[in-house]
Amino acid sequence: MTEKLKQILIFIAAGFKKLVLRFKKRKPMKEIMMIYYMEGKSARVAGKKVAWITSGGPVEPLIAMDVIPIYPENHGAMIGASKMGVALCEKAEEMGYSRDLCSYARADIACAVVNGGPIGGLPRPDMLVCCNNICGTVLKWYEVQARRFNVPLFIFDTPFCHTEYSEEAKKYVRSQIDEYMVFLEKACGRKFDSGRMENIWRWSIEGQKLWQAVLDTAASRPAPISAFDAFYHLALIVSLRGRRDVLDYYSDLLARMKDRVTRGIGAVPGEKYRLLWDNLPIWYRVRWLSQRFASHGACLVADTYTSAWCGSLKYVDLSRPFFDSMAEAYTRIYLNVGIDEMARTVIEMIDKYGVDGFVMHSNRSCKPYSLGQYDIQRIVERERGIPCLMLEADMVDERNFSESQVATRIDAFMEIIKQNKK
Repeated sequence: MTEKLKQILIFIAAGFKKLVLRFKKRKPMKEIMMIYYMEGKSARVAGKKVAWITSGGPVEPLIAMDVIPIYPENHGAMIGASKMGVALCEKAEEMGYSRDLCSYARADIACAVVNGGPIGGLPRPDMLVCCNNICGTVLKWYEVQARRFNVPLFIFDTPFCHTEYSEEAKKYVRSQIDEYMVFLEKACGRKFDSGRMENIWRWSIEGQKLWQAVLDTAASRPAPISAFDAFYHLALIVSLRGRRDVLDYYSDLLARMKDRVTRGIGAVPGEKYRLLWDNLPIWYRVRWLSQRFASHGACLVADTYTSAWCGSLKYVDLSRPFFDSMAEAYTRIYLNVGIDEMARTVIEMIDKYGVDGFVMHSNRSCKPYSLGQYDIQRIVERERGIPCLMLEADMVDERNFSESQVATRIDAFMEIIKQNKK
């Protein structure tokens, strides 16, 4: 790269930053995310490194080392929402990957080859960090990408917590934190700053608390925010967790939701019924689904997906060494616990938000999220006696979605709820 080209890229990046600074109190999500990806794409010019990391991976150490974290799964959601998933999934299948493989993985693998997707491919990684607390697919997915880009890969292994976080698991995961630090020091060529790490960990926790407070406003009647809204606003707690941007954005969003509660403004005008969503969104049909449920006066007031990004707060104690809390919090997330604990979480949400029905997305792509849904459904029906709806689809691949079938099921489900409420 010539010196002149470097100067041009620096000028462009600086211009984007100035654009965002014009927004004094409320920085629009699109502008924040635009700056984030521009930082990643101009990282080499700025002398920074880029790491691709799984969505549930411990990101705070990367930020402490001034590494820009990029999330292929979040990019997969953008691909789905942009309705670009089918073409990319088909490309991956042409490369020999099975259609049964996660559509996030297929889309990401194809993007790396053709620089596709809504932002023309992700910034090239200098390293990869993979945590298997969300699924096992990420292990092979990240191995594929590590070989493709010829970069080091760190695998953060979290034992599955069927019933408890054992002493053995605690020691095992905690030891990996130390190994993670050694990996980062070697990759970045400098020592780890524990003081900075502690501050970033506190910002991360504060951001998660603010996000939970935003979601909690939906306990009001009418709910000022729906799960479909939360799917949009979730992006920052995933991509920028541990940065000040999150605190500013969610503080402002929380104030707006509280104002809507005070004025009695609901996400769904004339809210009559309150529903709980399970699993990832169907990204390419979020608007359609929102309108379909709203046509029945139904608001999806909560979901297990967006709440999972703050669900491990109960395991965080800021009086403990922060690495100990980090190890436990990243191990005991929603998808890394047994069915009984998942069901307890669902029951707690049903009670907290005053839910009339439970909607489950049986996601062809996400096996860990979908595998135990029928067991959870039976527990919910037994313990709370509310109707449950199962929708078969995929989070990114539209070939696995039947609009007429889903519409028929939603309409029939809402008729049952209406009858129960009479």
